[in-house]
Amino acid sequence: MFIRIVKMKFKKEHCIAFEANFDNNKDKIRAFPGCQRLELLHDKTDPTIYFTYSYWTRNEDLENYRNSDLFKEVWAYTKTLFDAKPEAWSVDQKEVLI
Repeated sequence: MFIRIVKMKFKKEHCIAFEANFDNNKDKIRAFPGCQRLELLHDKTDPTIYFTYSYWTRNEDLENYRNSDLFKEVWAYTKTLFDAKPEAWSVDQKEVLI
């Protein structure tokens, strides 16, 4: 399993629209084959910055999602709301202490 982290900065007037679109699509994204967990995080100091953490079983699962109609639809809308270029990382989880 690995985690895909995406940092997004939105125009202030589009934050509510982003959250509504995420809310409308989160269950479909989470139900996509290979997606084990999905999180939306909001920066504490800059209200225009959000992060998504999605946990994937295999790289092929993420690639299948990225090539899906669902991703293309969600991303086509989301990118119209950006105030800066998004950043993304795929990381392996090394340790978890709970």
